[in-house]
Parts: sequence; C-alpha cells; structure tokens
Amino acid sequence: MENILEKTPNIAALMIGRGGSSLKDKNILPVHGIPLLHWAANGAVQSRYIGRYYISSDDDKILDTAQAAGYEKIRRPAELCTDTAQSTDAVTHALDIIEADGPVDIVVVQHANVGTITPKIIDDCIDILRADPSLSAVVPSHEYNEYHPYRGKAVDKNGMLVPFVKSAGTVSANRQDLPTCLYFDHSIWVLRAGTIRAPGGQPPWPCMGQAIKPYITSGCLDVHSMEDIAHTEKWITEHDVPFPDFGKP
Repeated sequence: MENILEKTPNIAALMIGRGGSSLKDKNILPVHGIPLLHWAANGAVQSRYIGRYYISSDDDKILDTAQAAGYEKIRRPAELCTDTAQSTDAVTHALDIIEADGPVDIVVVQHANVGTITPKIIDDCIDILRADPSLSAVVPSHEYNEYHPYRGKAVDKNGMLVPFVKSAGTVSANRQDLPTCLYFDHSIWVLRAGTIRAPGGQPPWPCMGQAIKPYITSGCLDVHSMEDIAHTEKWITEHDVPFPDFGKP
C-alpha cells in the first residue's frame, strides 16, 4: 500500500506519447482489457514518492485516457509531434508547464507505450537518485549482447558489410567475452530536473545529463505491434502486477 505521507509535489511524473504511429492508437490499445498507458500510469500513481502527474501529447484520445488516471494534460505543439521530433524537446517543453505549477526536483519520464513497469522499479530509481546528488539521472537498463555494437555492421560504398565500430579490434564470437554493453529500457527515465535543460547531456537524450546511473533489469517491452501487446500481457501476468482501476476515460 502506498504511503501518502511520502508523496511530494517536488517529484513529478511526465508521460509522453504521440498520436501518430504505424500501429494505430497503440498507446491506448487494450492490455488485459485496460488501456496500455494505464499500466504505466498505475506504476506512477502507486509510487511512494510521486506527487504530480502530467501527460504530454498531441492526441486527444491519449490526453483523455491519461486524464482519467489523474494526469494533467499538456498539449504538445505541432513542431514537437513530427516523426523527426526529439523526445528531449518534448520533455523540456513540458518542464516549463510543470514548473509553472510549482518547483520540481525530480521528473519521472514515462513512455505511454510501455506497460511493463512497477512501482518498485520507479521508487528504486528515485531512491538511487536521491541518495547521490552527483547523479543527473537513473535509467532502467539491460544487457543484450546478441546485438552488441561490436557485432554491428555498416554497409560500405561498394555495398559490402564492414565493422560498424572500427576501433573494436578483434571481436570474440562468444557473447560472454564481450565488454558489458547496456541498453535503456525506455520504460522510465528518472531525471534530476535541474539537468534537463543543461547543455552537454549525452546524446541522443541530452535531457539525461552526463552522470547517468543504470538500474539493471531484464529488459522491458515497448509496444510497436500486436505481438508486443501479447508479450506485455504475459509479462504482467508473470510478474503478478495489480490491475489498474481508473475507470473508463
């Protein structure tokens, strides 16, 4: 059960999700009969710490569905809704609105198309960030050596495959011999608010700053196909995640 006394307006959740997608309405498709983004919202609402909730989108259905879960609407401008728009710009735009409602120390960025999230993951990441003032962000991350960058190939001007990372030298065919390489889950990013606008953050998500701590997971499932919906449902069942109860949008 959540401890209401620990919740603070200085820690805010920001869900981001555009309407345009190759999978129509993916962010609100039913997962176990419940809109996908409500699974993400439920993790944040059940967090011990998060005291404010916002949704940034250009899509009325996404905005209304998140509002049913207690999220304040942030209408994203058209220039931040294109296929080439950068998520960092959407986060920065939303931060202006969040700060207009009051000061904020930590922003938990959520992706509307990820339902594989729990309050424990969120709160663990917040705990890590709060405990170490030198950190700019804590981000759930996983190892996936099947797609290690040392194994990646580029196509040269003759149409031939060549090593993408030319500085790697001799690369072992054994995954366990490769140096550790982590990938962001993109379920959440727990960001120090003061670093979101700061210059010099790591690309391609400079809003994370430079001092990014990984929170190791087995990986999450961002939804881009109906098969991903089925995998998300399986993950939720296997992890015994409580069902959201926000009612119909």
